[in-house]
Amino acid sequence: MRRFHLAAVLLGVVVLLPIAAAAAAAAAAKAPAAPPGPPNVTTAMAKGGCKAFADLIAASPDAASTYQSAAGGGMTVFCPSDDAVRAFMPKYKNLTAEGKAELLLFHAVPVYYSRGSLKSNNGVMNTLATDGSAKNYNFTVQNEGDVVTIKTAASDDVARVKSTVLDTDPVAIFTVDAVIEPVELFKPAPSPTPAPAPAPAADSPKAGKAAHHPAPAVADAPGPAASDSPPADQKKESKKSAAAGAPCVRWFAAALTAAVAVAVASTLA
Repeated sequence: MRRFHLAAVLLGVVVLLPIAAAAAAAAAAKAPAAPPGPPNVTTAMAKGGCKAFADLIAASPDAASTYQSAAGGGMTVFCPSDDAVRAFMPKYKNLTAEGKAELLLFHAVPVYYSRGSLKSNNGVMNTLATDGSAKNYNFTVQNEGDVVTIKTAASDDVARVKSTVLDTDPVAIFTVDAVIEPVELFKPAPSPTPAPAPAPAADSPKAGKAAHHPAPAVADAPGPAASDSPPADQKKESKKSAAAGAPCVRWFAAALTAAVAVAVASTLA
């Protein structure tokens, strides 16, 4: 009797087990599939030509955690090419750890933009480094035809979008040909001060002396008669004598004239 009972149980298990498995499979098929998790951003960058930039993010704990958490809510990354990062490394090494993290976060926008929507968005965009009004950390996107550029006030150069690494909602990754420099870390260079006008050429020493110290006039050499002229004292005495004798001469001339007039009158009589 016990053997019969055990055989019946085994038979039931054998019969019901496939039925239960089929039912479970049908239930699993009806259940909605779980949405895929956000992509690994740094892995995608490394595969798309931005390995140097991805390595910098991985080396910064703050930047790495922020990138991965932002990927779930929507994000657009502008990753510089390996050549651009290598050219920028001297500047990057001079930044503090905080400055490095902010620079890395500055290259991502907390909004998903497809390549098509990116071409229609001109203007200022906030970044993952933006922290209210304390830290603006924004850049300007400009479009001209199919060319998309990114510009900041820290440099006259622009970063151009070159290719698409990933464009699947909620994450888009585009390569750019230059590292984007935030004005908060790289102050714009001051405008060069115009050179002062050159001072007028100074007069030569000879000309200056001639202008301010004219040469004394050279007196004419005395002529032959100059040696016969009386000394200055004699000239003064002569003038005094002439002045004193002038009345006597006038009286004598008047007397002589009167005498001649009398003689002429007598002769005529």
